[in-house]
Amino acid sequence: MSQHPIENMMDVTIDKIKALVDANVIIGSPVTAADGTVVLPVSKATFGFASGGSDFPSKTAKELFGGGGGAGVTIQPVAFLVLRDGEVSVRQLADTSNNIDRALSLVPELVEKVSALLAKNKAEQPEDGKEQ
Repeated sequence: MSQHPIENMMDVTIDKIKALVDANVIIGSPVTAADGTVVLPVSKATFGFASGGSDFPSKTAKELFGGGGGAGVTIQPVAFLVLRDGEVSVRQLADTSNNIDRALSLVPELVEKVSALLAKNKAEQPEDGKEQ
C-alpha cells in the first residue's frame, strides 16, 4: 500500500524542522577571549508545525488530494556559560518571572560565597584548633 500524500507532506515538514533545530542551536559555538575566558551561548528553541489536507471525490480513477503544511521556529538567547580559570558561571540575559527559577539561578553564587567564607574562617583559625 502506498503512502498517503499527507504522510509525505508531514515527513518533509518534520525533516525541515530537524535541520533547523539541533544541539548546536541550543548550546552555541564557544567564543574564546584574549585572556582565555570561554563563553558558550545558551538558547531556548521552541517550534511547532501543522499539516492538513483532504481527499476530494473524483469521477476519474486518479485520486485528488489538496493539502498544506507549515512550521515555525523561535530561537531565543537566554544565558551564557562562562568558563574562566577552571570555574564555570552562568550569566542570564534577563530575569525570569518565576520565583523558583530566580532562586535556583542564585544557588551557584550562594555556594561560591559560602565556600569562600568557610575557607576564610579555616585559614584564620590557629593550627592547634583553639580560638584566641
